[in-house]
Amino acid sequence: MSDVRELYQSVILDHNKRPRNFRKVEGANRRAEGYNPLCGDKVSVQLRIEDGVVRDVGFEGSGCAISTASASMMTESVKGRSVAEAEGLFGRFHELLAGESRREPSADEQAALGKLTVFSGVREYPARVKCATLVWHALRSALEGSAEPVSTE
Repeated sequence: MSDVRELYQSVILDHNKRPRNFRKVEGANRRAEGYNPLCGDKVSVQLRIEDGVVRDVGFEGSGCAISTASASMMTESVKGRSVAEAEGLFGRFHELLAGESRREPSADEQAALGKLTVFSGVREYPARVKCATLVWHALRSALEGSAEPVSTE
């Protein structure tokens, strides 16, 4: 089990050091801002949605390692998906970290989440769950076209 945790930590650290899609999105037609006052994380998510598909996604801001890694991996996971698929991925990720179930995800759930399962250990640290889910709440707000900033409070 410690080998798995070390792998998870190395993936999170890699995405923190070299975040993917950390940039402004040219031609973005959806945006959302998010703030975690507990940790100080601030994020801006930008999407370019065409024909119901997330054609491009990026993020900017500052945050802790978990927040930055979550944003990086989220952008990789939703790019090229339909809006409905991206919303479904939000639901599965949120359930993984903040759901009532404290069990390990099933093989089917792991397959649906892919690399995002590295965040399953975060649920053991409730204050850090907000760090990991902030960007996802901003994504959902952007997908819905909401102009209201999201907060973890």
